[in-house]
Amino acid sequence: MQCTHTTYPYNTLAQRHLYTILTTRRQNQTRNINVRKRYGKHTRGVLLSEYAIFGKKVLVTQTGLQGKNRLLQPPANPYMNIQQNKFAGTLTLILLAACAIRVQASPGTDLPDGESPTADYRVETVAEGHGVIWGMAFIASDRLLFAERDGQIKALNITTKAIDTLQGSPRVWAHGQGGLMDIAVPPDYKPGGWLYVTYSKEQRGQGVTALARVQLAGLRLQNWQDLLVTNSGSDANHHFGSRIAFDNEGHLFFTVGDRGSRGNSQDLSNHAGTVLRVNLDGSSPGDNPFIATKSAMPEIWSYGHRNPQGIAYDNVQKRLWINEHGPRGGDEINLVLPGRNYGWPIVSHGKEYWGPVAVGEGTEKPGIEAPQKVYIPSIAPASLLLYTGEAFPHWRGNLFSGALKLTHLNRVSVDITGKPVAEERLLESLGERLRQVIQSPEGWLYISTDSGKILRVSPSAATD
Repeated sequence: MQCTHTTYPYNTLAQRHLYTILTTRRQNQTRNINVRKRYGKHTRGVLLSEYAIFGKKVLVTQTGLQGKNRLLQPPANPYMNIQQNKFAGTLTLILLAACAIRVQASPGTDLPDGESPTADYRVETVAEGHGVIWGMAFIASDRLLFAERDGQIKALNITTKAIDTLQGSPRVWAHGQGGLMDIAVPPDYKPGGWLYVTYSKEQRGQGVTALARVQLAGLRLQNWQDLLVTNSGSDANHHFGSRIAFDNEGHLFFTVGDRGSRGNSQDLSNHAGTVLRVNLDGSSPGDNPFIATKSAMPEIWSYGHRNPQGIAYDNVQKRLWINEHGPRGGDEINLVLPGRNYGWPIVSHGKEYWGPVAVGEGTEKPGIEAPQKVYIPSIAPASLLLYTGEAFPHWRGNLFSGALKLTHLNRVSVDITGKPVAEERLLESLGERLRQVIQSPEGWLYISTDSGKILRVSPSAATD
């Protein structure tokens, strides 16, 4: 089989704006194709790309995907299900497979370089063949710890690519979405200091989200301490959260999902559906908003969340960001303020999974904080990074998150007030569920995937 791909020289950024075929499914004798179009000033009104498969020419243009005189017309809305015949659906699948949109690479292998209106970058695979890599943290400029959901913590030498499995990992409740989740180091970390971990822990036959700390000596984890085993027990095996952030003032924030029970998020007598704030020893700060509220959990910083899996603290602006999964549609980015209610399940921009019925009473309500950004359809955000590095100067202050459902790296730029002003979707062609994204000491991005890889995004080498 031969596959040729010609890109027009006057439009080198065009490939990022091709139609992406997200899902196909057989429905009677037709295929239901979900087509999403990326808009950009570089692509309006021009031919984007031309493919030849088995001698048949397929054009991907601003007006659609054309194969054997059959055209998939784009809707005015960039998201729409289009019914097309079996041939067109099959041709689309052949195009995806034959032109290797899903890239496979060995450790150290370059992936296709990327371009953005604000940066040119190089993508490499630095590790692969592992489980679902949920959390990552640098403990030195050349040493990266990563946590697999099944309970393993491993150390990667960035220079040699050698990987060691650490002894002394915790026993985790690895069911459904539960398991070993985030791993983080405080801003003043020194070798032998405390590492912080969130994980799901079994209690009376149920899984709960727990915060712990541990020290690393050589290749062994020791002095494991559970700091807060949350009151979040549930028979459900989803919506555990959980991510960690530090504020440089001796406090740690971490997130807990609603544990599959919507009412939890409005009930201050449990920790589910909240952002929690504790001291580094796990105790409750005296200025927490509900410290004096009878029957409320003293660690609660904010509530009304569904399943927040991304958190980042802005040390310059002194503000806390999270992102969280909505239901079917309605993922959110929120600026978190102490004591505030973020609405779940009273308000939501999403719909029920079982039908086109809105969740809650509406999308807004007095006394409930509105999200800064809403994603419809859902991208399934699984992490959050506030970029502060020097390697990509135009990305400073931007928010990055890995997207599980729409398989890309999401970049959102915000103004000084915290209002999102632009969005870009990177690494779409990899087709990977991107989970964690962190910043290395030199300002490069390291990204974990649910397929067990660690990717590195660094500036492209200078070219003339």
